[in-house]
Amino acid sequence: MTHCTDPSARRLAGLRRFAVAITVLNVLGHTVFGFEQSWAHPVAALATTYSMELLLEWVRARLSGRTPRFRGGYRRWVDFLLPAHISGLAVSMLLYPNQRIGPIVLASVVAIGSKLLFKAPVAGAGQRHFFNPSNIGITVTLLLCPWVGIAPPYQFTENLSGAGDWILPAIIVCSGTFLNARFTGRLPLIAAWLSGFASQAWARSALFGTPLSAALLPMTGTAFILYTFYMVTDPATTPERPVEQIVFGFAVAAAYGVLLWLHVVFGLFFALSIVCAARGILLFARQAYAQRSAVRLRLAPSVERIP
Repeated sequence: MTHCTDPSARRLAGLRRFAVAITVLNVLGHTVFGFEQSWAHPVAALATTYSMELLLEWVRARLSGRTPRFRGGYRRWVDFLLPAHISGLAVSMLLYPNQRIGPIVLASVVAIGSKLLFKAPVAGAGQRHFFNPSNIGITVTLLLCPWVGIAPPYQFTENLSGAGDWILPAIIVCSGTFLNARFTGRLPLIAAWLSGFASQAWARSALFGTPLSAALLPMTGTAFILYTFYMVTDPATTPERPVEQIVFGFAVAAAYGVLLWLHVVFGLFFALSIVCAARGILLFARQAYAQRSAVRLRLAPSVERIP
């Protein structure tokens, strides 16, 4: 098997495998594992994310006078909808609005809309969205709908027992490590996030005299593993350079620790949104600094010629 050298081809290959993985997880979750949500939730989420993605692309194509990117055959249609498919299933899997469908639709709209509204200049990649779509959709829904909660972590292994409690997390860790090593290149970020999480757990335990095992306990859950390998590592909204990935991972862990210290619930999702927002601001600041530097360089020869 040859490695993908082209970044766009590598990203597409990763998206395809990620879409397959999250689809299998959702199907097994609703039929075997014990997901608490109804089938109506993923259906509503996918209908919303597909519709939003297609509509926004059609509008952008009309305004710019180009052909929509989903035109050109069945394969292009499917590949175009992969990000929407992933976001829809992630939102419906992680949110728990009881029997209500509205919060799922809201989260799905925000997830797709954020990719158009919140863009920042990335060196070598043009304008890129900087919020993780499904995470910001979940974050906004939790803030606007206080009666909505997060799916209980036990749902991923509710109907499993014995070896099954270990096999499923092991499969997720192995597949997530493979995808991030081969296609996204986000292993430094994962290492920094895990190290940072353990560090903030130790710091809180030392400062407040609480058991370290309790602070580290979330790391043993399937939901935490999914977050680690499939959400915080989103290649479109995280840095490319390993050093910046490490800073990003530690920043998410630090933000989580501060939120937990402030007794803010759902800290994992809020922490990632905060760090993504900070990264977006930093990207705009870098662009402004580069533009000012370019202007000074252009003006320097003129200033030197003044008698």
